[in-house]
Amino acid sequence: MDEIRRRLALIEAQLDARSLHVRLIDAAGLFFPAVGLMAGIVAQNAMMAGLRPTESSARPDVAVVLPLVVSTVLCLSLLAMVGRRRLRPAVAAWGAALCFVGLGAIRLAVFHAARGDDVRRHVGTERVLATVRGRILTQPTRIRTDWRFAELTFTDPSTVFYLRLDRMRTDRGWIDASGTIRVQVDEPAPTLRSGDTIEAYCWLSRFSGPTNPGQFDLATHLARRNVYIGASVPSSDAVTRCAAPSGGLLRGLQARFAAVTSEALLGGLTPIEDAHGLAAALLLGDRDRIDRHTHEGFRQTGLLHLISLSGMHLGIFAGLVWRLGRLAGLMKPARAALCAVATVAFLLAVPARAPAVRAAVIVWVFCAAVLARRRTSALNCLCLAAVVLLLVRPTQLFEAGWQLSFAAVAGILALTDPIEGFLCELTGNWFRCSDWPARPSFHVLRRIGGGAIRLFSAGLGAWIGGAGILLYHFWTITPLASLWTVLVFPLVWAILALGFLKIALSFVLPTAAAMLGASLTLCTGLLARIVTLLDGVPANTLSVGRVCLSLVVTYYGLVLLARFGRARRRSLRLGLCLVPAIVLVVWIGAIQWSRSHRDHLQMTCLDVGHGQAIVVQLPGKETILFDAGSMYHRDIGSRVILPFLRYRGIARLDAVVLSHGDIDHVNGVPEILDGGNVDRIYGGPSLLARPPTDPTTDLLIASLDQGGRTIEPMPQTSEVGGAVIRVLWPPDDVVVTQQLSDNNQSLVFLIEFAGVKILLCSDIEQYAQQQILVRYPELTADILVVPHHGSAATLDGTFLERLGPGVQISSCDRKQYTRTGHPAEEEDIGKFSTARNGAITVCVESDGMVSTTAYIDP
Repeated sequence: MDEIRRRLALIEAQLDARSLHVRLIDAAGLFFPAVGLMAGIVAQNAMMAGLRPTESSARPDVAVVLPLVVSTVLCLSLLAMVGRRRLRPAVAAWGAALCFVGLGAIRLAVFHAARGDDVRRHVGTERVLATVRGRILTQPTRIRTDWRFAELTFTDPSTVFYLRLDRMRTDRGWIDASGTIRVQVDEPAPTLRSGDTIEAYCWLSRFSGPTNPGQFDLATHLARRNVYIGASVPSSDAVTRCAAPSGGLLRGLQARFAAVTSEALLGGLTPIEDAHGLAAALLLGDRDRIDRHTHEGFRQTGLLHLISLSGMHLGIFAGLVWRLGRLAGLMKPARAALCAVATVAFLLAVPARAPAVRAAVIVWVFCAAVLARRRTSALNCLCLAAVVLLLVRPTQLFEAGWQLSFAAVAGILALTDPIEGFLCELTGNWFRCSDWPARPSFHVLRRIGGGAIRLFSAGLGAWIGGAGILLYHFWTITPLASLWTVLVFPLVWAILALGFLKIALSFVLPTAAAMLGASLTLCTGLLARIVTLLDGVPANTLSVGRVCLSLVVTYYGLVLLARFGRARRRSLRLGLCLVPAIVLVVWIGAIQWSRSHRDHLQMTCLDVGHGQAIVVQLPGKETILFDAGSMYHRDIGSRVILPFLRYRGIARLDAVVLSHGDIDHVNGVPEILDGGNVDRIYGGPSLLARPPTDPTTDLLIASLDQGGRTIEPMPQTSEVGGAVIRVLWPPDDVVVTQQLSDNNQSLVFLIEFAGVKILLCSDIEQYAQQQILVRYPELTADILVVPHHGSAATLDGTFLERLGPGVQISSCDRKQYTRTGHPAEEEDIGKFSTARNGAITVCVESDGMVSTTAYIDP
């Protein structure tokens, strides 16, 4: 036996000695078509990048004909060479890659092509009032309202679904229309179902892009799904149901499967028993049930992939089916057929996201190989899954989820074995299977240890594969994710196994299923508690901030060099492996150092509509947030401010300063405290008054009390890194002797650095403005945040003239901007408005030079 093993090891060593190019051709022939397909999609996307959606799709002939001609010529040439038996494997591989380059370009052009009656041809830059008729494609869902101040909003939760158009009526009457639109009904619509044919009276408009750095780009996200138009329906009464669901056999079967499995899993669980929503997320892919606190814990610890349906979930499911088939005495072909059918049922019961479909393709290929008695290549299966998914929807290539899914699996395939071998060498090969002694106690111990090493190696390989993608799209990394994965994986496996068995037993043994439900509840509660504990560990998440694409490409190049670089000496091989780690650490360290040792001041006034959120990065390390609220925008803490902080690599706020207690200045604070690291909270007189004076202050104080936080009085003068922050208003004597309005009690700040003065006026009205000019007759400002969102109705006529600012910023809503007058509404140099310019950033250098940048160029 030892001689056989020695010879097999020698053969493997000889095969590994071949070049990577030869090994890919021999073992993973689909690698080249997959790479070619991706290259064609990227090239075609670059050609279409400068065109509007209607222009890029109006004439797809030029974009299609050239790649089609090139691909046809290449295919004919390859076929001719095959007929003459002169085709070498390398020529065939690269020829196939070039053919798929053309195929990728053609597929993307055809995907974006619009029919003559496409709805996007009827909607321009201005919104259009119309009645649309079509079939609902997705189950209508409510927009989540679990942010803290949702109870004080003026509207009910909205309902969102996608509608495939048949006809539409405009001022020209009924016309044929095609395409898919996103419909938002501004209240609950419980009677609507997927497959219904409806008519809706609505406003049609194009989606606008983000207005703040780091903000989610909904327009691009939907454009990758060929959805360019949104419909706003003011009331559910404006929606008429014309026909019952008629979505076809497959859609009806999928809806039925999803409903049955959801009832089988959650039917015996009360909302209290599944309080964290983990059972539905882990087994059915329904993440809407997860509460915000639990979701944030999974994100901070790098375990978010566990509650997103992926290959791990389907792999455990298929493994359980395979084992049950073996216990039932089925032969391998029968087990393979059973697994293939079970995988189809799995896909019918869960959302068809890229990771689940990719894993399903791999399972089907494996089952087909077993039935055909052929060996499979994991890399070939992965490439086949990529080709299938990209041919269905080529724009998936540009989505972070798709990239993470395939990069993580590629990292597992390429790096698990080398990492495992290295760890086993460090432990003296004590956990090697071939070295296990006959004693049962040692056998069990080493089996557990070997499994832990294997699991950690796979987790680390997935982390290395996805680290660059995470940095590029989400600007953070989670260095402890691999360790936490090993820790919680047994519990996750138990939850999945119990859940799948509960679903199966609920149809034949309901009592046994109910007993499993109790165990399932215990396991999900324990998992939520463990993740909460792990969330408290320092250095779970490192905020790096935005990185350029070239650095990410360099990182992956170094990873490939470390894995496939040829070095005979062990020390050189170890050095190659350490290069990516060293580069990553040095890179992140340099970025963090540069951002924590600033010699300039940078202020960003975020676009939050009618509200205010100003982030001031002072010289040195400190960062202060002045106000965090909006009147009409929902949940700006999670949707605007926290993404901006991650985009800039700001992991910690030294202070949150609240000028006063109006809802449009404070309703984003609770989410910032939950999702970020905040040292202190300062407030003005209206917030320090006891007891609280209105529902907004009540809710703010209650949310702070839950986290053990209190509001402190703002120091009159603070000096940080050469910058001085002074509170100019309100003075104590005025607060005590006069009844000021809430707006006139707003804190007014003067920030001075390098001879430049920045005045933050919050919501002060004419009285406070006049008193400031009287008390500080020599006051001037180089940069001014205009009082009360720039409203001319509450602005004193001489206030701006006396201060003489070179830069004026108004933080206001678009509706307010077009409805009322603003001092900064003209297109004059130095006058900015968040309604027109988006986020506005002012940088003051150490020598006093001032530069202003608008996120949107009007």
